[in-house]
Amino acid sequence: MQTLTVVGMGRLGRSLARLAVMSGEYCLLDVMGRRPQPLREAREFVGAGRLVGEMRQLAAADLYLLAVPDAAIAPCARGLALAGVAPAGSVAFHASGVGDAQLLQPLAEQGVLTASLHPAFSFADPQRAVEGFAGTLCALEGDEEACRRLEGFARALGGRPFRLAPGGKAAYHAGLSVASNFLVVLTAMARQLTAQAGVPPELAQPLLGGLMRQTLDNALELGPYDALTGPILRGDIGTVERHLAVLGDAGLAAAYRALGRQVVALAGDRLQEPARQRLLALLC
Repeated sequence: MQTLTVVGMGRLGRSLARLAVMSGEYCLLDVMGRRPQPLREAREFVGAGRLVGEMRQLAAADLYLLAVPDAAIAPCARGLALAGVAPAGSVAFHASGVGDAQLLQPLAEQGVLTASLHPAFSFADPQRAVEGFAGTLCALEGDEEACRRLEGFARALGGRPFRLAPGGKAAYHAGLSVASNFLVVLTAMARQLTAQAGVPPELAQPLLGGLMRQTLDNALELGPYDALTGPILRGDIGTVERHLAVLGDAGLAAAYRALGRQVVALAGDRLQEPARQRLLALLC
């Protein structure tokens, strides 16, 4: 059985610690946090681990999860390196979506294997997270041996590990942000326009929801190229002109133009000249 220490017992830290204990494959040695009362509550939730307040008190472990906010990862790694408790050959990793293993460089310089493991999952509530984690995709990058060992860790928790290309962490996280945050913004934009058109608020959700769900299903199943429809793909200059004429909000108009240019690019050779050039001129 491998040993695990978790530094930072927020929602993600306590969720992964609990899953590790439940797996029966990991012995949780130490749990560390800044505030005593939340740390005790986390320890009670996890059901294992010795409460530790300082880095130098940590026992030697096989795995160290630095489950701290992104801005604290590098300072935490420096503190752990200064404490000198992590043995060479152990694995230290963090769970940031955008940061990579380079944040743990002080530990790597001491022979600790470093990596990042990002579960594509919301840890809003630890109990719900533990219950629903099975099948979660977990992105790995960093030292090859560290990633190999973390593949086993992710599988033990019920996750599905996969590797990112070297240097790909920021692009990976940008992709998730576009898929999640920007979809919400697009919904808000569409609701603003339907309200402008006089659509009753109680009808906005069924009107937009059905179309958005169908379109998203098509894009995921058929691929974006084959799922694309609409006036820009058809080269319908007049419709695009009328759209632009009613976009009084400057931010809304700028977003429409920017996304419209992406539609032109995605349309590829299905959009014929001179319609392509006329559309690009309209959308600039």
